[in-house]
Amino acid sequence: MKPHELSAEPVHSVWNRDLKPRLVIEPGDVVHLECLDASGGQVRPDSTADDFQKIDRTRIHALTGPIVINGAEPGDVLEVKVLEVAHKGWAWTSIIPGLGFLDERFTEPYMFQWTLEANISRSLGPAIVPLRPFCGVMGVAPAESGAFRTRPPGTFGGNLDVRELSAGATLYLPVFNCGALFSAGDAHGAQGDGEVCINAMEMPADVTLQFALHKGQSIDGPLLESPERAEPGGPEWVVVESGEDAFKTAQAATSRMIDLLVSRWSFTPVHAYILCSVAMNLRFSQVVNRPMTTVSAAIAKSVLPGRRLF
Repeated sequence: MKPHELSAEPVHSVWNRDLKPRLVIEPGDVVHLECLDASGGQVRPDSTADDFQKIDRTRIHALTGPIVINGAEPGDVLEVKVLEVAHKGWAWTSIIPGLGFLDERFTEPYMFQWTLEANISRSLGPAIVPLRPFCGVMGVAPAESGAFRTRPPGTFGGNLDVRELSAGATLYLPVFNCGALFSAGDAHGAQGDGEVCINAMEMPADVTLQFALHKGQSIDGPLLESPERAEPGGPEWVVVESGEDAFKTAQAATSRMIDLLVSRWSFTPVHAYILCSVAMNLRFSQVVNRPMTTVSAAIAKSVLPGRRLF
């Protein structure tokens, strides 16, 4: 296991398999990444709504990477263990006209600044908001050639905004290109399922990840193990799907969970379907990256015999 350091600059705000890699590592290595906030450093702790209206939006989702994992090839699975996501004491949340789940109700720009304590924020009193930092964007380069903006998530991961990806989580991603070409950013101090106003607690962060490679173990999309402390019922197996039709996306997530239960725990398809009906939770992880919706299907690990997936 070899540690590496990767500064934020130069960031990138597109997915493109032809981007020049910034770091080459071996499976098992740990990487400490510096991540700017989602604005790419344009928002400061004293920024106002007027300031935010003037930022360069082509720099949104400033990502750190790409990272080449030696030996990764199409058809493999990249494993990413989230060891730490450390905030830097502040974050912001905005309302952007024309965006967000309730864009017809909230039509005026707004900027809110958060002060972050070790594990909570008291900035929006009388609420006390627990912090659970994670990267909203973690992904590998897509299979297709060309440059693609980072807002839509996909089978490659990307802008998933899945709040379970906090420290202690393990993310599994399909590999589409030699080296995988992994990038991360868009760190959030806290986020509710849905991320309804368009932003979570957007913040700069120091992120520590460990990478592993599973040869010839292809998967159809992002899959994760949530941390021990993530949910009241304990850690979960979580299948993540994104698509333009929320109903069909929820169906796809359910179907992938059934396939996982069949392939890894030897359930028959019909028994897996019944188990999903009584023990699986469907969640909208994000509803604001229009036209894409991200749905997570989760089953508590305590429901199933313990095992490793790969």
